[in-house]
Amino acid sequence: MNERSLLRSAVALVSALGLGAGGLLFGVLLLSITGAVLIVGFGLELGGVESLIMSLFFIQGVGCIGVSVAYIQLRPTIGPKIRELLGFEPDETPLDIGYDVPGLRDIGVMIGGYFLAFAGVVVGSLIISQFQVETGRNQVADVAIQNPGIILYLIPVMLFVVGPSEELLFRGVVQGRLREALSPVPAILIASAAFAGMHGIALVGGSTVGNLLVLTLLLSPALVLGTAYEYTDNIVVPAVIHGVYNSTLVLLLYVSVVYSDQLSEAANNSTAFL
Repeated sequence: MNERSLLRSAVALVSALGLGAGGLLFGVLLLSITGAVLIVGFGLELGGVESLIMSLFFIQGVGCIGVSVAYIQLRPTIGPKIRELLGFEPDETPLDIGYDVPGLRDIGVMIGGYFLAFAGVVVGSLIISQFQVETGRNQVADVAIQNPGIILYLIPVMLFVVGPSEELLFRGVVQGRLREALSPVPAILIASAAFAGMHGIALVGGSTVGNLLVLTLLLSPALVLGTAYEYTDNIVVPAVIHGVYNSTLVLLLYVSVVYSDQLSEAANNSTAFL
């Protein structure tokens, strides 16, 4: 690989990871500012449910979706200037995020991908239980456990907000940007590692070792999602897998909280994989 190819790969890596981190951090920043204004400026008290609604709006809505759409729209204008500055050949190719109504093959990938992703959660929970370490819970699950009445309402949120928004950013934009300079395997691996790592900001409590273990095991469903997108070139496929996968974890959480205290430990472990 010559120096020009290395530089092109490095630029793709930095821009892709910057977009992934930027989308989430931008949402967190807006969430923090809005929360501070409501609390300090208006004297409002924000409970867990209110904070959760705001978090979903700013991080998934404004952060993931907003940054993705902004990048897609601004790339034709800003991209050529950056390429010229770096001495690259002109390229007017837009970022190609494939999407379509799922066909039979796509549906088959959705079903297989869902079971593989969920199998990863089962194996991951078993591994965590063997290490006897304290793991954190996803913030969404933490609020849900304290407010069981909202748990079932989170299922459509996972299906229609969280799954599609995170897939648009991490598979459509991050993995798509990496694929412009890298082959499928490294692009999927890097995008999956970024996706798993970014979940660290959503974990509440737990030990450092336990949370690092959770983030490492999150690579399993992330790799499934990345491979599904690469294979089908249809962002709808990983979005559906992700949404149904998350919804299943939410449903299991509801059953464990409402109907069986004996399942609470397993539920706590699995909620980290949301």
